[in-house]
Amino acid sequence: MAKRMKLASLAVAFGLVVTAPMARAESLADAMIGAYNSSGLLEQNRAVLRAADEDVAQAVSSLRPVISWSADATRQFGTSRTASTGNVISPSVSNTVSASLVAELTLFDNGQSKLAIETAKEAVLGTRQQLVSVEQQVLLSAVEAYLEVRRAIENVALRENNVRLITQELRAAQERFEVGEVTRTDTSLAEARLAAARSQLASAQGALTVAREQYLAIVGHLPGALQPLNSLPQLPGSVDAAKSMAVRSHPQVKSIQHQVAAAELNILRAEASMKPTVQLAGRLTVTEAFRTDSFTRGGSIGVEAGGPIYQGGRLTSLVRQSMANRDSVRGQLHQVIDQVSQNVGNAYAQLRIAQASLESSDRQVRAATVAFRGVREEAALGARTTLDVLNAEQELLNARSARISAQVDEGIAAYRVLSTIGQLTATDLRLNVQQYDPVSYYNLVKGGPIQKSKQGQQLDRVLKSLGKN
Repeated sequence: MAKRMKLASLAVAFGLVVTAPMARAESLADAMIGAYNSSGLLEQNRAVLRAADEDVAQAVSSLRPVISWSADATRQFGTSRTASTGNVISPSVSNTVSASLVAELTLFDNGQSKLAIETAKEAVLGTRQQLVSVEQQVLLSAVEAYLEVRRAIENVALRENNVRLITQELRAAQERFEVGEVTRTDTSLAEARLAAARSQLASAQGALTVAREQYLAIVGHLPGALQPLNSLPQLPGSVDAAKSMAVRSHPQVKSIQHQVAAAELNILRAEASMKPTVQLAGRLTVTEAFRTDSFTRGGSIGVEAGGPIYQGGRLTSLVRQSMANRDSVRGQLHQVIDQVSQNVGNAYAQLRIAQASLESSDRQVRAATVAFRGVREEAALGARTTLDVLNAEQELLNARSARISAQVDEGIAAYRVLSTIGQLTATDLRLNVQQYDPVSYYNLVKGGPIQKSKQGQQLDRVLKSLGKN
């Protein structure tokens, strides 16, 4: 009876693998929110997008008047000898100041400036999609970090429980050895198994430390108590449906499509550069001399036209180069589409593997539990040795460990599928964050505001709120 009570206590203890959830545990959504708010990678790419927005403002400026000024002060001096002065050497000195105001306006350039604006806009749209790709990368990293910490925590709890079990088994073996029911071999086996269990516990604790540091780097703070992943994200019903969705909506595909559009526009820009341009130019100039009443004031205004005749084949080469770049980007688009489709298929395959592993590990846990209980009962009747009980415990431990890994792998694979179809974003996940609006900054700068204008002052306030001034 005493043996049965001890073995029963082992079985009860063995069932307590996962610790009870603590109050106010952090959820997966909390981890993704933390990563979204603290990611330096996101902040870096938002700045890249703002720089692309400024390209539009710079392109717009080419259609507006360009006004500049210049000023100079000149001192002229020298000596002269002429027949009119009786061949007498006489010095001459004059000091003048002049200032000019110049204004230029492009009247006609065969659409080069407008094409440059449209090219810059396509670049902005492509960069926005790149920012979405980075956002997906950040959120997927948060999911992986969260679930890896969950894996490590549960493995530590499993190993701690295993140490407790084998410690109790060792004590039971020692008591049975003292009354002559088992030999010294049984206690030695239990001691060896306990040393191995402690080594595995130390390894699991080290893995938890590594996972916590990774979580800190991605989410921005160390993890506390983490909630289990109770449900998986909703995914398309089939691989083909997911591939079709990914080809239409994945940010990498959209980004390269905008690059193709920009490459097409660059061909038109290269062709337009071979044609004449017309400019309106005006100049006001004032020149005055020191210590005299003499001055010159005047100005000019005119229309200038010009264009290339021969530049050694450079312009036609630029057209051919633009065409080659367009063809290259088109080829890249096909590659990206194929890669995105392949990534969807691979992600679904990984998900199915994880789901099959989870189903198998569930059956393994049930079978190992039954086997452990049977061996325990048989050992109580003297039909099994201490080694048999330890081996049955190890089988159950391995089964539970496999189930923990399968659960984590399933969660990561499901969110990876979501990423491959382009829906792992703060918007799609409805995360409670203040989302970065890429349009607001663009709307402020697309017209090329000057610093003293009302819109320029509003832009200064936006930059100050971002901490960039």
